[in-house]
Amino acid sequence: MSSTNIDVDDGQHDHILRPRPRKPQHAQVAELTREHSSNSVNGNAHLEPPSEEPVSGLTSGRSTPVPENAPASTKALSSARKQVRAEQRRRIFPTIEFASRVSHFDPRSDYRDFHGFFNLFWIGLAIMGITTMLRNYKDTGYPLRVQIWTLFTIKLWHLAVADLLMVASTAISLPLHRVFRSSQGALTWQKGGKAIQSIYQLVWLSFWIAVPFIFNWTWTSQVFLLLHTMVLLMKMHSYAFYNGHLSETEKRLRALDEPHGASKAPAYVYPSVEHPMGKLAHGDVEVDSDSEDEGLKQLREDLARELTSPIGNVTYPRNLTWSNYTDYILCPTLCYELEYPRNESIQWTSLIAKIIATFGCIFLLTIISEEYILPVLQESTVDIEKSSSAVETCLILAETISWLLFPFMLTFLLVFLVIFEYVLGAFGEITRFGDRHFYSDWWNSTDWMEFSREWNIPVYSFLRRHVYATSRPSIGRNMATLITFLVSAIGHEIVMACITKKIRGYGFVCQMLQLPIVMLQRTKWVRTHKTANNVLFWCSMVLGLSMICSLYVLV
Repeated sequence: MSSTNIDVDDGQHDHILRPRPRKPQHAQVAELTREHSSNSVNGNAHLEPPSEEPVSGLTSGRSTPVPENAPASTKALSSARKQVRAEQRRRIFPTIEFASRVSHFDPRSDYRDFHGFFNLFWIGLAIMGITTMLRNYKDTGYPLRVQIWTLFTIKLWHLAVADLLMVASTAISLPLHRVFRSSQGALTWQKGGKAIQSIYQLVWLSFWIAVPFIFNWTWTSQVFLLLHTMVLLMKMHSYAFYNGHLSETEKRLRALDEPHGASKAPAYVYPSVEHPMGKLAHGDVEVDSDSEDEGLKQLREDLARELTSPIGNVTYPRNLTWSNYTDYILCPTLCYELEYPRNESIQWTSLIAKIIATFGCIFLLTIISEEYILPVLQESTVDIEKSSSAVETCLILAETISWLLFPFMLTFLLVFLVIFEYVLGAFGEITRFGDRHFYSDWWNSTDWMEFSREWNIPVYSFLRRHVYATSRPSIGRNMATLITFLVSAIGHEIVMACITKKIRGYGFVCQMLQLPIVMLQRTKWVRTHKTANNVLFWCSMVLGLSMICSLYVLV
């Protein structure tokens, strides 16, 4: 039968079952099938002229034609639609866009959001805590060991009362300063006030360090009181010495009301964030006469500006109030300022979360100490007592250090989090303290100087402002750096000596050795290898923590 004799189905074959027509799953395939069918009827597809506009599988067949007199914008939109539809018809399979990119962990990547790993860190610690409690319950019938937990409750009221009295005893700095400010003789800040304040701080520190030994406190109570003692000492020093500087500045400003005989030296700007090393305001302007010239006016403005807070709401001596001092004691900073930036309100959800996280960290620290640190040290102490040679003692010490590497790394990370993220963050919420920059990305440090700047910004800011910046003008940069490291090393050694009740100097020596190591790390050949330097930093950090603890406890 030829193609010209095809009969139209008139219903005679309705009894034949035919499959129901289905829409192809891919719109582009359907479009090609439809075009092929429409162009292949009677086998004369090659005779059919091409359509002016292809049929769309998603429309009725054709787009509405655009009149010749249509606006240019309408023609442009119609042309864009035609081009997009034509591109879609050519894309039979999904395409992938390729570009020159790097992975997230590549050193050249700018990606910095690894919050998921922070969550994974906490999940891992939770798993560790749960498995430890299950093992303890299986072995002893109790989920937790009680050797360290019971230490928290011994003489707890003694600790609370002593801590409250210690905080209250720092407040004597305020009435002392009022005496220094009002004095015109030997008790001014420069003449006798600075010496009196320094002697009081020394006596105060010695007394509160001795209190735990006098009452025979546990080492947990002693650690808390000692760390709080160091914090309050730095706070008291900053409050007294900064206000002492302001009292002398105020005296100079009052003296300029009668310029004859008054000091015309440039105003000294105390070290701050904008001027970390301090400076002389308009030091190039000389004031030689007592007449009201531009130099004298500028000097008065500089002195008045130094007595005003950076925000401009508080002026010395209006800050000399009990409410201001109490607020400063609660603020998470060691450097006193007349005024701090504040948030509008307290974020109660964040505050509650930080309080819960604080106790969670303490709980995990106790588990790590109970399960992975204390048993190792107790066993090593017995083994060293039984050892008969120095070689055997060294082997026991090396084994102890290796067993404590991972527990002390976790302890260090948890101590960092509980202090700088949760405790300081909670006090920041309570006081609405605006500047929460308590640390930087110290984990990327490539030398010890960078680490000292970034892992504990409050202490670093205090040492830079009250030790380095004040000593550098008189003894030079290198000696000021040495003095700053010396003060920091002495403070760390005091903490370790009080905790272990031993004076060994291991921590002091290790911290002072950072200076020659930093000089080596900053040579041209070494500082270019950032990844290697960061690996060495972490290796020395993990090894150093375990080694120093083992030495203090066992040797």
